[in-house]
Amino acid sequence: MTDHAYDVLTIGNAIVDIIARCEDDFLVENDIIKGAMNLIDMDRAEALYSAMGPAIETSGGSAGNTAAGLASLGGTAAYIGKVADDHLGKVFRHDIEAIGVTYNTSALEKGETTARSMIFVTPDGERSMNTYLGACVKLSADDIEPGLVQDSAITYFEGYLWDPDNAKDAIREAARIAHASDRKVAMTLSDSFCVDRYRDEFLELITSGTVDIVFANDAELKSLYQTSDLATAINALKEVCPLAAVTKGDEGSVVITREGTQEVDAHPIDKLVDTTGAGDLYAAGFLFGLTHGENLANCARLGGLAAAEVIQHIGPRPQVSLKSLAQQNGFQV
Repeated sequence: MTDHAYDVLTIGNAIVDIIARCEDDFLVENDIIKGAMNLIDMDRAEALYSAMGPAIETSGGSAGNTAAGLASLGGTAAYIGKVADDHLGKVFRHDIEAIGVTYNTSALEKGETTARSMIFVTPDGERSMNTYLGACVKLSADDIEPGLVQDSAITYFEGYLWDPDNAKDAIREAARIAHASDRKVAMTLSDSFCVDRYRDEFLELITSGTVDIVFANDAELKSLYQTSDLATAINALKEVCPLAAVTKGDEGSVVITREGTQEVDAHPIDKLVDTTGAGDLYAAGFLFGLTHGENLANCARLGGLAAAEVIQHIGPRPQVSLKSLAQQNGFQV
């Protein structure tokens, strides 16, 4: 893909992550659904914050993490997401600009505060997210910069955006502009519980051609097609979607086109520490490869490499240069 200023424009909920370790008992005691993204209000956010142990504060949000991964690989990325004009909003803006991502979305002057997610990581590395959306719910079609969409080879958005109604209009407007400019649109299904909430709408986005590329993990895809059999879900998606990538944890990933499927092994790791950001970074590696002329198997390998880096430490963004890591593993990036 050539003739674009940005490889990928990502659109998502601008969230500051507050990450702490805990035992499984803590989740039970606090009525937290393990492995899911639970939407909470401000009172619940404050209660969980008071109850959690020592924490790491870091800018996150699914699409923001993907933008960070793209930048770390040496790609060009832009981001659209709403923060408030407050301390956490300034933290988020500083972090995403510092890694080289273009971020022009205006801050919310009054009302809701910047979104934050309390993420509890259990000893098995699984993360359970408790998210107060705050200013994110104010993202609207007015925040979509037409020129930014036109200048991006792929516009990518997170399924989590389907929770605030205004964001749906923003995504549909971005998709309209992208397709009018002969650009592609990608989405991640984000979370199996998110799929449960918006199954019909997600299917409509795919079957209508609003979305050209789909990212999901195996649980999300099975939820989308309400089946316990992954092969059945893959065959259903293959009929309606030009390109998809489905991750399967330590079993790697499968790339799906209408012509067939390709299985790609997971990148080896030394130790699983925290799965936060794994799918986001997989998408970053895959999209980087796709916009830089790699074949689909290599796109999946780059995705697996980026995911492997992020799951070996606490936090949802790379701690080393993914470009250097890719070069060490034989990629010409």
